[in-house]
Amino acid sequence: MPEPAAPLCRTYAEVTELRARRPEAVAQALAARRRRPSFTGDDGRLMVVAADHPARGALSVRGRPDAMASRTELLDRLRTALARPGVDGLLATADVAEDLLLLGALEGKVVVASMNRGGLAGASFELDDRMTAYDVTGVVEAGFDAGKVLLRIALDDPGTASTLEACGRAVTDLARAGKVAMVEPFTSRRREGRVVNDLTPEGVIRSVHVAQGLGATSARTWLKLPVVDDMERVMEATTLPTLILGGDPVAAPEATYAAWRKALALPSVRGLVVGRALLYPPDDDVAGAVDTAVSLVR
Repeated sequence: MPEPAAPLCRTYAEVTELRARRPEAVAQALAARRRRPSFTGDDGRLMVVAADHPARGALSVRGRPDAMASRTELLDRLRTALARPGVDGLLATADVAEDLLLLGALEGKVVVASMNRGGLAGASFELDDRMTAYDVTGVVEAGFDAGKVLLRIALDDPGTASTLEACGRAVTDLARAGKVAMVEPFTSRRREGRVVNDLTPEGVIRSVHVAQGLGATSARTWLKLPVVDDMERVMEATTLPTLILGGDPVAAPEATYAAWRKALALPSVRGLVVGRALLYPPDDDVAGAVDTAVSLVR
């Protein structure tokens, strides 16, 4: 295997300087990046670190509303996580992915591009979740492996219709481009002005059936699902490969890990896509939290 190229930047000040003076370096670094030959590894499993929440204005972790406000702190934590053995890659918007690219943290990694971030947290238009981040052309030009869409289905909100249409188009276009389409569905509703996801088995099952029917083909579709009660019954709703998401952690880490372990034993579940639970653990030991998650996946 060839030695990885030296990073273009070693400090965050250098990242800003390069962005200001040589923006074309981003495309050059993408073209030169060492890529992994397949989406999954030899074991067919995936451990992906997620960092696309800030682009939707969601900065809270464990009740701290501004936990993810510092970009450099987030990048520090991401670089620690991505460097741990067994971590396959990153799910992010372009701003985060390109910072990590310039710092040399994406060499040989799977990258899942986050696409619809227009449904800003708390907005009146939250469920009209437009494609405001990556588009399919951007995923292809970057040489990334997949595009991810968030699909919240609220029968009482007309914004759901345009989101369904946009997500269905993304699934079709990603598949035609030979890229994985990762769909994260929820059955949702508004409660006192806030969007709340239905995390009952029945609610998740309903969302799975809508999500897996999107697009002109499901050949390259993966699901990204929460861990809920009766996951055995939930996973009977699909034959699509599925990754488990972490969400904003509320339980103690031990309880979270136990729930992940149980879900990962199911045949359709192929790994984890986790952000805040690993990047901001209660003891601030990012490496330890990531290593525990990797041990569950593999």
